[in-house]
Amino acid sequence: MATDKFRCSILLLNALIAFLLLITSFPVFAGSSGTRPGLSPRTATDYIHAVIQADRRVYSHDIVARLSKLGVIKATENWEQDNTLLLPAQFLLKSAELSNERGIGMRYYLTSLWPINKKNSPKSENEITGLQEISRNPKEPFTWIVKEGNRWFYQAIYPDIATSESCVTCHNNHPKSPKKSFRVGDVMGGILINLPLGKQEKHAELGKHQFPPEIISDYVHSILASDREIYSKYIVDRLKNQNIIQASENWWADKTLPLPAQFLLNASQLVEKRKLGIHFRLISLWPINPQNGPANEFEHTGLETVETHPIRPYIGISKIGKKTYFKAVYPDFAVTQGCVNCHNAYPGSPKKDFKLNDVMGGITVSLVMK
Repeated sequence: MATDKFRCSILLLNALIAFLLLITSFPVFAGSSGTRPGLSPRTATDYIHAVIQADRRVYSHDIVARLSKLGVIKATENWEQDNTLLLPAQFLLKSAELSNERGIGMRYYLTSLWPINKKNSPKSENEITGLQEISRNPKEPFTWIVKEGNRWFYQAIYPDIATSESCVTCHNNHPKSPKKSFRVGDVMGGILINLPLGKQEKHAELGKHQFPPEIISDYVHSILASDREIYSKYIVDRLKNQNIIQASENWWADKTLPLPAQFLLNASQLVEKRKLGIHFRLISLWPINPQNGPANEFEHTGLETVETHPIRPYIGISKIGKKTYFKAVYPDFAVTQGCVNCHNAYPGSPKKDFKLNDVMGGITVSLVMK
C-alpha cells in the first residue's frame, strides 16, 4: 500500500512538473491569470505600421523610383495593359485586400483627403479628423476607439509621406488628382489600421486592453506573406514571363528586380534600424545564402515543425536580460512556379526538388513585450 501511494505521489509530481514546463514555454493569453504582459493597442499598431511602411518604401524606392530613373521600366495606373509595374498605392491596395481577405480580424488600407481613386476616400468623420491631424503633426499617429455594430475597435491613422519624387510627380500630374502641389516630404494621406477589441463595454477603456503577442505576430505575418505573394506573382513572375525584366541576385548592378527573398530582407533591415522592438527574417533548412539558416535551436526546431505541420506557427517566449521576447516561426510556401524554378536551378542550392506550394523555409517574427 505504501509503495502504491509513493508511486501515485511520483506520478502526480511528474504531472505537475510537466504542466509547469508547458506554461513557462508558451505564451499566456492576455486576460488569463498569467503574469506575462500583452501588447497595448498602440504598440501593436506601431509594429504593424512599421512592416507596412518598410515594404512600401522598398517597393517605392528600390524598385519603382530606381528602375524608372534608369529608364528600365515604369509604374503606371494601367499596369496590366501597359506591361509595367504597379503604382506604389496599387501595390499596397492589392496586398491589403489579400491580407484583409484572410479574415484574421486586423484590417488596413490607404486613405487620403485628396484621393485619385475614390475608393481611398475617408469612410468616417473620425478618419477625416485623423487625416487632418496627421497632416498637421506627422510625427504621431491619430488614434481612437469606435463601436461598429456590437463590437469595439481600436483605429489608428499613420501619415503616408511622399518619400520619392516619383510619388509626387504621379499625383501632381494625374488628371484626376484633387491636389497638384505635393512636394517630397509632404503628407499625402494616411495608412489606417483597424484592430478588433471585442464586444464588452470594458473594451472602450483603452488603457486596460492588452493583445496576446501571438495575435499581433499573426497580423505582422499576414502583411509579410501578402506583400511577398503580391510581389512574387504580380511583379517578378508576371514581368519575367512576358520577357520584360528579370529578378536577379545582383539586382542593383544588373538593373533588375530584387529576388522575393531580397525584398523581404531589405524591408527587415529598414525595420531593424528603427529599433522598435520588432524583428523578422527569412530562414530555411536549405538556404541558398548561408546567412539565412537557423540562428539557434529554437529556429531549427521551428523550421522542422512547420515543415511537418504547416497549419500553424511554432511559438515560444524567451528572456534576454530584462527583456522578454515572443518568437514565432511561420511556414514560407512556394507561392509561384518562379520561386520553385529559382531554388531548384540555383547551382549552390542544397535542395533541388521543390514543388509548388511546398514549405521552402520559414518567416520568423520576434516581438519585444513592452
